Order: sequence, then structure tokens, then C-alpha cells
Amino acid sequence: MKKIMLSVLCALCSISGLWSQQAPKREFRGAWIQCVNGQWLGLSTSQQQARLTQQLDALQRIHVNTIMFQVRAEADALYASPYEPWSRFLTGRQGQAPAPYWDPLQWMIEQCHKRGMECHAWINPYRAKTRDTRELANNHPFRVHPERFFRYGDLLIFHPGIKENRDWICHIVHDILNRYDVDGIHMDDYFYPYPQAGIEIPDAEQYQLHGRGFSSIGDWRRDNVNRLIQELHDTIRTIKPWVKFGVSPFGIYHNHKEGDILPGSATRGSENYAVLYADVLKWVNNGWVDYNIPQLYWNIGYKVADYEELIRFWARYSANRPLFIGQDIPRSLKEPDPKNPAQNQLPAKLSLQRSLPTVEGSCIWYSSVIADNMGGCTDYLAKTFYKYPALQPRMPFIDDKAPGKVRKVKALWMPDGYYLFWLKPKPLKNEKSDTQQYVVYRFKKGEKVNLENPAHIVAITDQNCLKLPYMKGKDKYIYYITALDRLHNESKEVKKSIKL
Repeated sequence: MKKIMLSVLCALCSISGLWSQQAPKREFRGAWIQCVNGQWLGLSTSQQQARLTQQLDALQRIHVNTIMFQVRAEADALYASPYEPWSRFLTGRQGQAPAPYWDPLQWMIEQCHKRGMECHAWINPYRAKTRDTRELANNHPFRVHPERFFRYGDLLIFHPGIKENRDWICHIVHDILNRYDVDGIHMDDYFYPYPQAGIEIPDAEQYQLHGRGFSSIGDWRRDNVNRLIQELHDTIRTIKPWVKFGVSPFGIYHNHKEGDILPGSATRGSENYAVLYADVLKWVNNGWVDYNIPQLYWNIGYKVADYEELIRFWARYSANRPLFIGQDIPRSLKEPDPKNPAQNQLPAKLSLQRSLPTVEGSCIWYSSVIADNMGGCTDYLAKTFYKYPALQPRMPFIDDKAPGKVRKVKALWMPDGYYLFWLKPKPLKNEKSDTQQYVVYRFKKGEKVNLENPAHIVAITDQNCLKLPYMKGKDKYIYYITALDRLHNESKEVKKSIKL
């Protein structure tokens, strides 16, 4: 029995070692924190913050480096907006400020940055009222300009064909960028509404009046969304060119049919192109978005929308901008791996993801799953795929100039222990290249130095010091410190030998 247990343990260690070797130094590891599930309703300010802290701490444990924080679900705000009302998903009543007062977006930015994470403000551009919202505040945009909206079932939608609505959405993003130190603006999959049986989108009259020469209403609708995406991109680049703009569209771009010229997958579900009027590949290929996270929430082997078919489709056609994959953790845990029914599909999905060169990471749906360690997934990820930290993927199309080297690296004793200190690099004229964080690597004496191996990263920090694990002062270690700018361009390293 002992021999069997030893064999199993050795096999697990071998597998874990293989995953570690495959772990890239740069990988997008995101997680969505949503408000529409009502997770904060009925909680006090301190309880809301405690719940978010629990989620962030769990995500930090598996080295998640980006948080998608939902701040605008229905033309409302989980931040102090002068233009749209406080969200009912925060306080229970739209337009009612939190008491005791706090600004969730500002709080989240501070908490993320303290943990070395990026914070992307997640907005829904067109949805103005969700199904269960019964009351709109007096300053809700629909109360001011009802003629700019249409009803679709129990939803209210900003009409995508009206220029003033595009201007308004850009204005909201402009305001967020001006007042908050966000690292990104993020949009999910809600463009034109998902179809409801027997309900037509009521925009035929607008198309007849303002069709701009398009011969089909579908082409006109796609152009409406295209214009918004391009204008948001231009707005962001004008105000803060280092802020990333990304989308997480529905997982199917287009269902392939015989004779199609348009790229498509061997699927038969709903789709972006002809149903939601979201021409995602056009946005990617024109450089209007900085990253793309298709929501591949289905299972490997699912006939309507097979995960493997879809990830290979996106990996082939969406490579002009960084591609990440939206991963549904609960569904992956529930379904068995077709090639290994004794385990769930999460390992197979993540292994396939890492095997494709144009896929540079993934985003977890959803954060509470990690906080709750559903099915032991947090423990598993912390020991395998997400054992080591990861830098953000490069985005040279925004900026590729690295900051200068850190200066005056010293090891000093302080009242509470032994510390490594350094000074910030000399500032550059390019604001995008301003140092934001530092990476600290450690190697034992005689160990091969490879800064591309994330196993040697001991910290990614915004502080210019690190407390050292001092023991007896007899073992020699080599530390290397580099600087990161806003886009994770990395400086040349500076070396320091230390005895611990």
C-alpha cells in the first residue's frame, strides 16, 4: 500500500512539475466581479468591503493579475458619477448613495493596485434597464431623453443607431478616465439584445430615416456598433493612451455554412455577427480593441458549441490583438474530461489554452467561485497552473518603450528585519513608460539565471523595498530587480548578491 501511495505521489509531483515548466512568465489572468447577481444587496458598507476583500485575497493566492469590476450595469454607477444614478445593485434602490458612504470603484482600484493587480472598469454600453429593475431614478438617462431608447421585452436599450447615444457612452468613459486611475475599460457581450421569442427589435423606422445607404438593416446595425467601438477606442487613446480597451463577446462569432466567405466555426448556437450585430473580428483586425476575451463557457465535446472547436477558431482568426479566453469554472468542474472521465474538464481546457501560441491567458467566471474554493478549484490552481506569478502580456501596439533600470540597490537592516531597497528609475518623458511596479527575482548561488522562468519571481510590487527571509546569514542568493511601466514593459535587471 505504501508503494502504491508513493507512486501516486510521484506521479502527481511529476504532473505538477510539467505544469510549472509550461507556466509562462507573461499571462493574462483575469477574473470578473459582477454586481448584477445582487451579491451586495442587504449588506452594510463594511460587509460589502469584507466580501470583496475575501474575493481579492483568494484571487491573489492564484496570482490573478487583472480584475474586471462591474461599475455600470444599466446606465447606473458603482462609483460617484455626476451623470448617472447610484446603482440599485449596490444600495437596493437606484439613485440612493451608499451609507456609510464609499466609492466602490475607487476602493477597488486601491485594493487591486496594492495587490499588484490591474483594475478594469467593466461597463455595459447599451443596457439601460434590466428585467427586475422596477424604478428608475430621476437622473437616469431615460428620464431625461426617453426618445433615445427602445423597449425590448422587459429591457430598456440605448438605441445604437442614435449618434447622441454614442456620444453619451463616450462621455461616461471620458468621465471615468478623468477621475479614476483605472487600467482598462472593459465591455461584456451585451450589444444589440439577445433575441426573445416573438419580439422584433423596434428600429425599422430609424433605419429608414438614417440608414446611411446600407442595403440591409443587419449591416446598418453592425455599423452602429462598429462606430461606438471605434469612437470609444479613440476617446481612450486621446485621454489616457495607456489605458487598455477590451471586450468579452459571446463565444460564437459566426456559425459556418457551406459557401460562406465570412469566417465561422462548426457550431450552431446564437452568434455575434448576425444576432448581436457585433463584428468582433473587425474590431480586432482594425485595432479598435486592445484585447478580446470570447466567453467560451461550453464544454469540450458539446455538439452545439464545442469548446475545442471554438478556442481553435478564435486562436486562428483573432490573433491581431491579444486573445484571452473566458473560462466558466463551475461548468468546467461539473463536466468530465472526455479523454479522462475520472477528472473534470478544467485541466484539459487550460492545457489546450496554453498549447495555442496566440492565446495569452484567460479570465475566470466568476470571482466568488475562487473565494469559495468550489470543488477545490482554488487549491488546485494554486498548486498547478497558477502556482507562480505572471506579468501582463505585452501590448507593443500601444507602447513598447521600457523604463530605465532601478538605482542604488542596497540591503539594510531595519527595526523589523532585513530589507532590500532600491530607487525608482530616472523618469522618462513618455508618460506611458513611467514606472509603476517592480519585479524581484531570486536565485541560489550557482543556480542558472533565467529571468524568463516565473518560478524565480518572489514579488511583483509597487513598493521600492522588499523584506528578505533572513536565516543565519550563511547562504548566498542573487537578487535581480527590474522596473515595469504601465503596460508591463520591463527594464533591464540590476543584480544584488545577499547572504541570508
